[in-house]
Amino acid sequence: MTSPAVPTSTYRLQLGPDFPFAAAERTVPYAASLGVSHLHLSPVLDAVPGSEHGYDVVDHGRVRPELGGEEGLRRLAATARDHGLGLVADVVPNHMALPADTRLNGPLWQVLRDGPTSPAARWFDIDWEAGGGRLLLPVLGGPLGEERERLSVVDATLRYADHVFPLRPGTEELPLADLLDAQHYRLAWWRLGRSEVNYRRFFTVSDLIAIRVEDPDVFRASHALLLRLMTERVIEGLRVDHPDGLADPGAYLTRLREETGAWIVAEKILGSGEQLPGGWPIAGTTGYDALRHLDALFVDARGWGELTEHYRAFTGAPPDQGGAWEATVRRAAYRMINHELVAERERLVRVARRICRSVDGLRHRDHAPWALRTAITELLVRLPVYRPYVTADAPPSPVDEALLATAADGARAAFRVPAEASAVATVRDLVLGRFGEDTDRADFRVRFAQVSSALRAKAVEDTACYRYAPLLSAAEVGGDPGAPALPPAAFHAFCARTQRDWPRTGTVLSTHDTKRSGDVRAAQATLSERPRDWAALVTQLTEATAATGVRAPDPHLAWTTWQQAFALGAPERERLLAAQLKTVREAALHTSWTERNEEYEAAVERFVLAGPCGQPFSRLADFAAELAPAVRANVLGAALLHLTMPGVPDVYRGSEGHYLALVDPDNRTPPALPTDRLADWDGEPPALADDLSTAKSRLTATALRLRRAHPEWFGERAGYRPLSAEGRAADHCVAFARAGRVVTAVTRLSHRLAAEGGWGGTTLALPPGTWRDALDGRRHEGRVGLAELFATAPVALLVAAESQD
Repeated sequence: MTSPAVPTSTYRLQLGPDFPFAAAERTVPYAASLGVSHLHLSPVLDAVPGSEHGYDVVDHGRVRPELGGEEGLRRLAATARDHGLGLVADVVPNHMALPADTRLNGPLWQVLRDGPTSPAARWFDIDWEAGGGRLLLPVLGGPLGEERERLSVVDATLRYADHVFPLRPGTEELPLADLLDAQHYRLAWWRLGRSEVNYRRFFTVSDLIAIRVEDPDVFRASHALLLRLMTERVIEGLRVDHPDGLADPGAYLTRLREETGAWIVAEKILGSGEQLPGGWPIAGTTGYDALRHLDALFVDARGWGELTEHYRAFTGAPPDQGGAWEATVRRAAYRMINHELVAERERLVRVARRICRSVDGLRHRDHAPWALRTAITELLVRLPVYRPYVTADAPPSPVDEALLATAADGARAAFRVPAEASAVATVRDLVLGRFGEDTDRADFRVRFAQVSSALRAKAVEDTACYRYAPLLSAAEVGGDPGAPALPPAAFHAFCARTQRDWPRTGTVLSTHDTKRSGDVRAAQATLSERPRDWAALVTQLTEATAATGVRAPDPHLAWTTWQQAFALGAPERERLLAAQLKTVREAALHTSWTERNEEYEAAVERFVLAGPCGQPFSRLADFAAELAPAVRANVLGAALLHLTMPGVPDVYRGSEGHYLALVDPDNRTPPALPTDRLADWDGEPPALADDLSTAKSRLTATALRLRRAHPEWFGERAGYRPLSAEGRAADHCVAFARAGRVVTAVTRLSHRLAAEGGWGGTTLALPPGTWRDALDGRRHEGRVGLAELFATAPVALLVAAESQD
């Protein structure tokens, strides 16, 4: 059996020491019976020992031994092929690990030993001038003077705790102080990484050093093994991690496509209204844009507004500290660029100053450093997307010009003197490449875009999404927490564009990076249908916890904790506590990863254990029971839409059943995956059981098997036709047809639907012919009442009867 070149669907496996290739191999029969065409593997190249995710690559030249090495990967591929499956793998082109034992990273070891003249220096973006000719390594637990006694020379290497560094040849016998000064690197207190680091990082993570994959030699060296594995059909497709960190994402993706000819999707996070660059020769994104549109269908716009007002009243959050979305994002961006990313900004300032001094003519010579710094800062914090995509070989796109023009209009307001505000226009033109090209000008243009992507990710996903929390399901990667609800028409428009422009793109509901799994978000979305009751319950629960002698450390923490506990549905102490501690550290309002407030964190722990993991949970459980039917409708509805909408659905391991996961590391914990094949049901419809996990599993298998058996019904030529219900409850149905052979229909906002009297006389006109529901076997034709269509389940998957007879 052979797998199709373009997946019909994928099944994502998170590999690690506890889930190696052998474990993945044991899941193959089950995955094949589920109906997918490919297994989707997290990174397979050698990573830091013990890494649970594999994105910290240390050696591009070998498959990770902890997973089973290349032999284990080939066995997995062979077993998969025997069952008709192929393999899709993550590729990490933006960065490598800066491991404690730097011997593990060969190119880095060479650079640390031999300095800027090393042939390996071309691998990394290092600003040698900023470091005085040395690479800053912010690895010490305290200031150098306090840590020097922990430094030693062993076997011609410099040691510090578990860190190992090479010594510059000929320096081994020097006294320690002279030896340290003689190296091509400078060991420093980890806190100096924020202000003095002189290498490009992955976001703000100092132990992930970015690589220059735009260099042809670096590309060849870092991709040779992956390309060979693809040539030999061990791997058939690629998911590209964080392309926005690259100097020229479009050029990289073009080369990757030319080298492989494979199905490629890129982890591009699109802003609201942003479109994927049309020139990228790939299948599309990894699917966060689809996730945003799927989630938005199940948020009640009317209830969302009321819920937000209750949230503001309960928390008292100032607009820029969680009270209003845009203000919260802006403040978080200022904090990030002035704190965690200050070294990256200062490099931009230095390069801009050099350009202004060297450019022909005199008009740019008098831009003060503070003015350039202000202009750079203000432009960066005002970009509403990850980055512009200006290249050296083409004029800027109208989209990039418009983005920078709008940002510049706002940036000028930071200047009191209009003449000084001219620095904004200078920086904008540098970003757009209007000054021409030389080393510095190219460096500024590229680095601005790379810093922009890091700032957007850290300010929005890793800060604002934890500060602004009226509805936690909306605070997701690629989401729009300020406007989380969308009507069916917006979903249909998105699907029509996807089918037209990117029919082979990826789609997802849960990933290793989602802050909450799709089913957690589906549960939380129901709160928008009962905003007043939820707000009253949160007040009661918080007061009940206080009556036990434990007060919430702050109202924001109480609001978010009760929502997390509601969605989990059980008092799971360790998981909930870990998620809430990460929440408050990422929010950085009372504590943070780098400036821990132990007293506050202890108060968080006491509240979590006494409240949602204590006696008050029983009241929360009663409320959850009332909303259980609505949660079930959301879970099944989102799953069916995901599996049948345009694109290639990726099912995260375990999420084919009822999957409740919180932010990492919770969502990266390997579940107990089955190894036995799912039942074939012998041609009988797999009626959706009362048990939600079983029901979702059967729905998933039915839809995936249908996709695999009839890929033409869901592929590039399948088309997408919205179907509109008629009647007073029409807005509660989302339905569409694919290829004239499949109809999907789901219920949305089912709790409000029931409160308003149900479907009544609302009907849905089916396309001509007789249709058989693949989920319950019943037949329908013509105009069908929705009360009848959804009599046995809140969803329906109809197949043209002549296709089955």
